[in-house]
This record gives sequence, structure tokens and C-alpha cells, in this order.
Amino acid sequence: MEITQLTPTALWENFYAITQIPHPSHHLKAITEFVVGIGTRLGLETRTDEAGNILISKPATPGMENRKCVVLQAHLDMVPQKNSNIEHDFTKDPLQVYIDGEWVKAKDTTLGSDNGIGLASILAVLQATDLQHGPVEALFTADEETGMFGAFGLKPGFVTGDILINTDSEDEGELFVGCAGGEDLTATFRYIDEEEIPEGDIAIQLSVTGLKGGHSGVDIHLGRSNANKLLFRFLKTAVAEYEACLASVNGGSLRNAIPREAFAVVTIPADRKAEFMDAVSEAEAIYKEENGMIEPNLSFVATETELPATLLPEEIQDDLINAVVGTRNGLARMIPSMPGVVETSSNLAIVKTTPGEAVVRILLRSSSETMKAALASGLESVFLLAGAKVEFSGNYPGWQPNTESPILSVMKQTYLNLYGSEPKINVIHAGLECGIIGAAYPGMDMISFGPTLRFPHSPDEKVNIPSVKRYWDYLVAVLESIPVK
Repeated sequence: MEITQLTPTALWENFYAITQIPHPSHHLKAITEFVVGIGTRLGLETRTDEAGNILISKPATPGMENRKCVVLQAHLDMVPQKNSNIEHDFTKDPLQVYIDGEWVKAKDTTLGSDNGIGLASILAVLQATDLQHGPVEALFTADEETGMFGAFGLKPGFVTGDILINTDSEDEGELFVGCAGGEDLTATFRYIDEEEIPEGDIAIQLSVTGLKGGHSGVDIHLGRSNANKLLFRFLKTAVAEYEACLASVNGGSLRNAIPREAFAVVTIPADRKAEFMDAVSEAEAIYKEENGMIEPNLSFVATETELPATLLPEEIQDDLINAVVGTRNGLARMIPSMPGVVETSSNLAIVKTTPGEAVVRILLRSSSETMKAALASGLESVFLLAGAKVEFSGNYPGWQPNTESPILSVMKQTYLNLYGSEPKINVIHAGLECGIIGAAYPGMDMISFGPTLRFPHSPDEKVNIPSVKRYWDYLVAVLESIPVK
């Protein structure tokens, strides 16, 4: 069966079309033209703003004009992650999507179901002629995945709706009423490269690959390995015991993805090659023993390569390695009042060297502003002690739960009527745009829901086909049940 033959047909047709349009963050021209084109062809009022957001307004169906206006919201961009064994340019190449049992996946890349399914469903609402609903505003925000720039750029008055339904959560049957806030830490080491390679040295490339990675918020509690942490754990041993000198590092690629791969080039004395290779094999065996149940495809290997032109200065090398080894990574605390829900975490996302500079990027998340500040202070201290310049950016607020939300009450009852059970009410440890939009539109009633996605922000990303049908049927029923003004 083809993806476009799945039901609901209009949603899946839209989603397939979206997967064929390159749309990573900051490369949204084609997807913007696609969405604007749909609004224009439907004869609906279609506007864009300076931040790249799109708003398409659809009037109420006859008899529903007195209902509150609903803003259906999704973001336009996707996370570009691929396995290193393939060539894929996310700015030019379509995704290779396919059906695998009850799941839709992409071959060796992220699928973009985050937030492509939500985007496709909202377009299907705009296209439908057989739905019952009050006034609808479809809000498509730009560059969510790299800093929520579209949401931050929203100006008061661009939307007029009373209720915001965000479609960017990932568990069918759950309603999300809150989310974590976040902040980026960037630590920079600057130096003059050493041009003298120790006489008799050879170069070795170290490669950590095969990890699952995943969403640095949604998957952070799963105990998945961080490629940067594994690599630097060994680098400390390599320097201390095998006279290794660090030439370069390239670990991780996105701030909001758990690093799946990390690479480094070191030099070692040629006469120590055999014992060094044995140490790498021993480290791989240890890593597999420690992480094999979670990371069955973990690989840590060493291969001889060409000598580099330069090395990091010894002091910078040691400071960088010690700082990364000492950096807190992963789950920091659960919400005391909500057992099983992550409150605070950090993701050691990127460690990369370029000539004269080594940069470390960490994404912090917390639903508690004070705990986020405490974590930020601790991480800052580690890198300041190591001599790095530390900068914070991209701070965005969490979305505080409102258990008295009118739309929450409506959606709980609608789900009960439709499926005979109540939905689970939850807070997500990821950065939804609701908190930012709520700051621009105080008093707007907000909620988030979606179909079941697994492993977003990694090439293992997949969306559950039956859950998409349930999500769509629920969305349709909710639109019919929106209260009067």
C-alpha cells in the first residue's frame, strides 16, 4: 500500500507531499510556498508576517458562526538527521518514506512527522468541505526546531482566536497542558593551533557510531548513550596513558538531538599503535557491556588516518577534555508532584573544533525556572573553571499547566464520548511553542495533542498509522464541540 492510500486520505496525501519538499529549519521557502499556495487556491485569507509565520483563516460552517475561534497550530520546519552511511542533502533531497507494518518511516533519515503530521492535518481541515466547525485560524510557525524563532516573532493582533490547539505532541490519548522551558549554553575555547606534530607520531581517527540518539527532551529519560560523553571518556584515558594529542573533534550535530555519532583525530607514538588499538577494543567492550541493552548497535572503533596539520595546545586539550567529561548530561530531576515526568535535564549536544576554536553546545530544559537556573549555573561553573567563554542564548519560558482550562474540559469529555475512556493529562519535557505564544497572547486557552510518534529527531523516527486515524477523528470531533463565545 502507498502512503497516499492510507486514511484519512487528505491528511496522508498532504503529509506525503510535505516529505517531498525539503524543509529543514531556516530553509522554508519551498514549504512556505506550498502552504500559502493551498490557502490561496482555496480562496481563504492567507497572510505571512516578518518572522515567516503563515496564518490562513477559514470561516465557520453554516450554523457554527457563534462558536469561539480556534487557532490550529503547527510548525513548518523539521529536524535534519541522517545516518552517516548515506548521502542526503536536506535542503535539496526529498525523503524516502515507506510503510513498515503499523508505522510510517523514512529510510536512514528523520521522517519529519514532527511536526509534519500536525501540519498535514491542519491543511486537511482547511481543505475539507464536510466538517462542522466554528471560525478557524491555521497558524504555521517558522524555525521552531532551532530556537522557536517564529513563535518569538509573533506580534499581537496577527491571530485573533480564543483557543490555541497545538498539534506538536507525540502520544495519542494524552493531552498536554504544560511543557518545559529551555536555554542554550555555548562554551568557547579559543587558542593558537600547535603546528608541530611530535616526531614519530601517527594519526588515529576515533569513531563512536550506531547510537539511537533521539529527541533531547522527549527521549532524555530513556538512558540512551551520548556519543560525546563516550568519546571524551576515552580521550581522557588516551591522553593520560597513551601520549595521545588531540587534533580535532566533531561530535553531535543538533542542539535538540541526543548525539548519535562523534569523531576525533588524535596522534600517538607509532610504537604504541598496537596497545592503543587494544585499548579502543577494550573500551568498546566496556561500553557495550554497560549500554548493550539500550544501544545494541553501539560501535567504537579506531582507524589510522593522515597526519593532521595542527594540534590543540596541550593546556586547551586537557581543559576541554576535563570539562566535557565533568559536564552533567541527561536527566537531572523528575517533577516531585508528578512521578514519572521529567522536570530538568541537559543535553551535551555538540562538541566541535575548527582552527583556533573549540565549541561546546548544551541545551538545558526544565519546567521549573529556578531549577533551570541552578543547572545553568552549575554547567557554567564547569566551563568557566576550564577557561572557556560561556554564553547563554535562546531562553524561552515553560508553559505552566492550567487544570481549569475550558478547552481541557471540552477535550476530556469529547475523548470520553468518542473512545469510552478519559485521556491522560500530562506535561511534556520538550519545548512547545505554547508558552511563547501565551506570552504574546495572554489569556488564550491552550492545549496540545497529537498522534503517536516515536524517536523524533533521529533516523529511527516513525509515526503510528492507527494513531493518526484516532487523532484525526478526535480533532474533527473537538472542532464540532467548541463552545459558543
